Amino acid sequence: MKILHQLVTGFAWAGFLNAAIAADSAADLASRLSAQRDGSSDVRLRMEVEQPSGTKKATFQIQIKERRTPTAADVAYVILWPKERKGEALFVHQKAGGEPTASHFVAGKNSPESLSPGQAVFGSDLAIADTIENFFAWKNQAIVGSETVNRVNCQILESKPGAGDFSIYGRVRSWVDPRRLVPLRIEKYLPSGALARRIETTRVVPESGRGNLPADLVVRAAGKNSLTRLDGSRLRRDVKFSDGDFSP
Repeated sequence: MKILHQLVTGFAWAGFLNAAIAADSAADLASRLSAQRDGSSDVRLRMEVEQPSGTKKATFQIQIKERRTPTAADVAYVILWPKERKGEALFVHQKAGGEPTASHFVAGKNSPESLSPGQAVFGSDLAIADTIENFFAWKNQAIVGSETVNRVNCQILESKPGAGDFSIYGRVRSWVDPRRLVPLRIEKYLPSGALARRIETTRVVPESGRGNLPADLVVRAAGKNSLTRLDGSRLRRDVKFSDGDFSP
């Protein structure tokens, strides 16, 4: 009986140890992915909205300005083209763990329109919450499996908001290429458990001194016969912004 007890105790301890190692690995992986979003950046990209899928509805050239500190984040999406919508902008602000606030500015209008985190960005499949929240910084992180995506063996990292983390989502799963440290697929689920949207990385590029980053993405919102393509063309890091860059 003593030997049996030792065996059972040994297996239990091994299971606990493996779970602890997995938890540490998940926290480390999430922390490294989160660190990639720190600081400030200036991005230029092309956004194509197909609705229904396969039929081009709208194309935009967009500048994205982003500034992140330990206590808050600011993002501005500014339309550069087409000419008739030039200067139209979305401004999003979020304090750490809090609900993001967003305003939609159109030139010629007296005041910006307030938007909720679940509303679409310029009629695309991207939600306002997707532009600013950093789910890799949430408290609850776990590696829940592995799967091959585009011939790359990925770790599946599941992120869940903690008590102090606001989100319109109940959980987010990321298929992460552990070698390049890039998520090749992201699935976001509502608190009800239903899939809300899927984001696929279609092009990865090396970034000098910072590893790799996803340059082109395809976003699909569940229940919509549409898709949105995001094709990055330029990225500048550590840009100095003023508060005016994130206000109409």
